Amino acid sequence: MNLVMHDNNNPRNPANSMTPSPDLDIDIRGAVAVIRLNRPAKRNALSDALVLAVRDAFENLPATVRAAVLGGSGEHFCAGLDLSELKERDAGAGLHHSRMWHAALERVQYGPVPVVAALHGAVVGGGLELAAACHIRVADDTAFYALPEGSRGIFVGGGGAVRIPRLIGAARMTDMMLTGRVYNAEEGERAGFAQYRVPAGQAFDKALALAQRVAENAPLTNYALVHALPRIAEQPADQGFLTEALMAAIAQSAPEAKARVRAFLEGRADKVKKASET
Repeated sequence: MNLVMHDNNNPRNPANSMTPSPDLDIDIRGAVAVIRLNRPAKRNALSDALVLAVRDAFENLPATVRAAVLGGSGEHFCAGLDLSELKERDAGAGLHHSRMWHAALERVQYGPVPVVAALHGAVVGGGLELAAACHIRVADDTAFYALPEGSRGIFVGGGGAVRIPRLIGAARMTDMMLTGRVYNAEEGERAGFAQYRVPAGQAFDKALALAQRVAENAPLTNYALVHALPRIAEQPADQGFLTEALMAAIAQSAPEAKARVRAFLEGRADKVKKASET
């Protein structure tokens, strides 16, 4: 369904700031927002309107939401840029178009909550750029990854040149764009496109279960992981250590964090176990 949540008392979600889009479904399930690209006839190709709808969705999540799942309707996650919208642009117009995508996908990566991507079928071009902006990626066995921009005489413009090499390395991305190489689900997991691989048809259920688990974390810890950790990873070591110390101090000072530590010390919280013991 096309559900858009508005909360006039929510600073995340100012009234009248988002227009519902027929190409994006939003379903609020307790503390988890399920957001689906909904252009199955186009293999969920990204039009400008859909990119902006994604931006608006993450800018306007209700304050009760603590995690999100991003998926695609039909047989594919996203087959990339809608080439029917590709226009002849001069350099200035092309620059501004790319920056519009950057701003939209930044709201996914650096938005209010962690985002789990549920990947199946095509994860191609702009679809791979969108998936790379998420924090956890779950792929089923139908997923495949490609960057066909090189064969089409264009270049990635949605942040892929920054995010994708951080997942798989610059050499692999260069190979994909120069040769048109396509990774299947198994190869993609080994390369680093996805952290989880599941049987066909199970990506969404796994992604939802992970998002529900993530939503149980202390909000400041999730914020630190989404906003601080990637920046610390890019800082020189001495700056990273200081940023880490500041973030650790802020996170542990939260009342919820103090309550969780007390629960552990008093034996009221589960201890970490090996995977075989859970």
